[in-house]
Amino acid sequence: MQLEPRPLTFVNAPARFSILIPTWNNLEHLQLCIRSIRQNSAADHQVIVHVNDGRDGTLEWVRSQGLDHTYSAQNIGICLAVNEATALADAEWIVYMNDDMYCCPDWDVRLMNRVRMIGHDGFMLSGTMVEPVATGNQCVQVADFGRDVQGFQESALLQALPGLHKPDWSGSTWPPTLVHSRWWHAVGAYSSEFSPGMASDNDFAMKMWAAGCRVFLGVGDSLVYHFMCKSTGRISKNNGRKQFLRKWRMTPSLFDRFYLRRGATGGLSPLEDPAQQPGFARARRWSRLKAWLA
Repeated sequence: MQLEPRPLTFVNAPARFSILIPTWNNLEHLQLCIRSIRQNSAADHQVIVHVNDGRDGTLEWVRSQGLDHTYSAQNIGICLAVNEATALADAEWIVYMNDDMYCCPDWDVRLMNRVRMIGHDGFMLSGTMVEPVATGNQCVQVADFGRDVQGFQESALLQALPGLHKPDWSGSTWPPTLVHSRWWHAVGAYSSEFSPGMASDNDFAMKMWAAGCRVFLGVGDSLVYHFMCKSTGRISKNNGRKQFLRKWRMTPSLFDRFYLRRGATGGLSPLEDPAQQPGFARARRWSRLKAWLA
């Protein structure tokens, strides 16, 4: 059974989000992230922080700010942290965001503009990241405004924003991601078997697809600056690619290319069945062979 997208009725007031932010001893970046949400958002969003460990003073600071939060004495990873934070969410819209992101002005307005254009709740939207280092990811904008909080050139970034907008792109999976709470809960949020988090974004998108979602859109003028702090370098990683392959009988790259059409110019229309694309049948057979051998 798949969910049927429900038509939405909107009011003129900006929509309120429940923003889930897992953090792990990254206080300075978290503080900047929270400031940017408060400073550059159109609505008074609910911010929910999951504090992993927090030995750097994060827990005390979050409490001093009166932020909704959950806490674990040890680092439980992204998946469990996001799901813990979800228990406190009270808004219709769920946003998952990293703690090393700076939200640019009107980031939330631009997301909701697309939601209004879509007109139903069966979607997964992403903002567009501006990153200081090129990694070959065609869904981001590359522009260096600093690699950390100390070197952040905030004024220069804000002046450059009009030139950083890009066309909407297909293949939403990366945070900041926006989904309707009905879909978030229906698919079971993030899968704990992918803890601490490698390939968990791909898995969540695949669960949305399996549930009937067909709009996966990156919004080209909803911008966040991403410091690329690479917290994953401090953890023992799960083999997310192999887990995804075994679970879904396909590689993440096949899902990105044929299902999500990642990087292609995006539109509001539902994505078509991947079987209609040239080369899909052969790629699918090869992917199933890999799954059998895994």
